Amino acid sequence: MSVITVTAGHSNKDPGAVNGLFREADIAQEMRNMVALYLRQKDIAVKTDGEGKGNLPLPAAIKLIAGSKAAVEFHCNAFPKPTAGGCEALSQPKDRALSQRLCKAVSDVMGIPTRGTDGGWKNEGSGQHSRLGYVRNGGIILELFFISNPTELAVWQDKKWSVAKAVAEVLAEVAK
Repeated sequence: MSVITVTAGHSNKDPGAVNGLFREADIAQEMRNMVALYLRQKDIAVKTDGEGKGNLPLPAAIKLIAGSKAAVEFHCNAFPKPTAGGCEALSQPKDRALSQRLCKAVSDVMGIPTRGTDGGWKNEGSGQHSRLGYVRNGGIILELFFISNPTELAVWQDKKWSVAKAVAEVLAEVAK
């Protein structure tokens, strides 16, 4: 049986980006939990880096990737300019198509753009991103939206269950 791994970026010790009361680590945990729920409802085997508010450190999350048909870690982008927005995924070229499908799923539900010129996909070595352990080990980092963008944050709050369901649908196709 195929296994899908879903993990939450950052950890209980590192909140990631913050916008008021909203922490990237909390959003990532919430997304992981919702996607795992939808996958389990489809009888798909799922590995996670924690349950509820639990969130293992990155080295433990990386170890979960081995043997998975796909592995996705959820994050939020942030930028000083509050109008920056969109969804993107960082991965190895082997996961380009899946990364694009994940970005499209998020983009379609939230009504936000995919970033860049390649359907939201960015090679792990592009721009400021390099040597990302999760990606180097075969996972995908999915930057759901910009937590620093109040409009995108509000849309997330309103549509997070639909976003999670759309992402789970993409991952369920991979598990087949």
